Amino acid sequence: MHIPSNQRIYDLEQPRYFGAPIHPGHAPGYNYTLHRHHERDAAEARTSASGFMYAAEHSGTHIDALCHQAEEFHLYGGREITPAIQTSQGFTELGVETITPIMAHAVLLDLARYRGVDRIAAGNPIRQDELEGATQQQGVQIGAGDVVMVRTGNGALWHDPGVYLQAGGVSGSASQWLADKKVLAVGADNMAWDEIGLFDPDFKVTLPGHLILLVRSGIYIIENLFLEELARDQQYECTFVCLPLKLKGATGSPVRPVAIVS
Repeated sequence: MHIPSNQRIYDLEQPRYFGAPIHPGHAPGYNYTLHRHHERDAAEARTSASGFMYAAEHSGTHIDALCHQAEEFHLYGGREITPAIQTSQGFTELGVETITPIMAHAVLLDLARYRGVDRIAAGNPIRQDELEGATQQQGVQIGAGDVVMVRTGNGALWHDPGVYLQAGGVSGSASQWLADKKVLAVGADNMAWDEIGLFDPDFKVTLPGHLILLVRSGIYIIENLFLEELARDQQYECTFVCLPLKLKGATGSPVRPVAIVS
């Protein structure tokens, strides 16, 4: 593929390896073992190696399918969860294979820079007024069908799982603000978009963004993005490309998203 000289591609995926940060509910996350090895004294000059990959669908940089979350036992669109929809082989509706390839205008909101910190830690969720302030500071606008990426600064700490898992996240009211704008997808450089373990008193749930975005609004969530290079170069608008795997009935998929800027 020829990339025009006036364009640059930013890789937004974190590396995958055993021991990388993982939500406790999805541990151990990822493992790779070499099954066939290159061996000396083979029957011919050509030798071969191959391995097995074991991974939780919600490990590493990944996208959440709409069947991932429910409210009062109903999925997005009011679908009641029944044995016909939720099976031992996965979901027969709203599985990750139903997510079409994403190629959309995207906006990066650098909330760490907006707050003047290296990273946003747990304990002070990102508010709606901060998202609005960052859009004004950066001179960007969010429209329907856009992808919105939020930088907390924690992506630089992927190598330190203990610290990475203590990242801050987006508040319920801020997620609602984005949902009202009818964005296509959101993503952040933390484990769960929301702040893990924090109970939202207004929505009366943990992970309120998952409820608002996935269940109520049909908006995809992409987690564990790598946004450091994009933020370093202050590339606040780009074309975002993300291709989920067609894992039939799965609640999520590993992805390797990229940002294309001119």
